[in-house]
Amino acid sequence: MPSQMRLQRIENRIREILSEMLIRDVSDPRVSGVFINNVDVDRELTFATVYVSSIEGHERAKEVLEGLESASGFLRSALSSQIPLRTFPHLRFRWDPTPEHADKIERLLSDLKSQEKGTKEQ
Repeated sequence: MPSQMRLQRIENRIREILSEMLIRDVSDPRVSGVFINNVDVDRELTFATVYVSSIEGHERAKEVLEGLESASGFLRSALSSQIPLRTFPHLRFRWDPTPEHADKIERLLSDLKSQEKGTKEQ
C-alpha cells in the first residue's frame, strides 16, 4: 500500500491532468464548465473518486455526471498514460455541493451585514 504522501501526490496529479483534459480534450457539451474540486484515491488504488461542480450549480448535476461517466473510459486511459502506476484506479464521479453551499453562506452573511448597517443608521 502506498504512503499517505504518495496517495496525495497521485490525487493532486489526477486532479491537475483531468482538469486540463476537460478543457482541451473532451468535446462533450455536457461537461463544459465543469470544475474538479477534489480527488480521493483509496489505499488499494482501486478507485479514484472525483468530486465535480459546475458554474450553473446543481441544476446540471445529472447531465454533468452522465457526460463524465460516458467519458470515463477515455479519461482513465489518457490519465494512465500520463501517470505511471502498475494499475490505474477506476474513476467514480460525484457531485460536490460545497461551492453552492459556500455561495449561499456568503449571501446570508452579506444580507446580515446590510441589515446590520440598516439598523445602525436608524
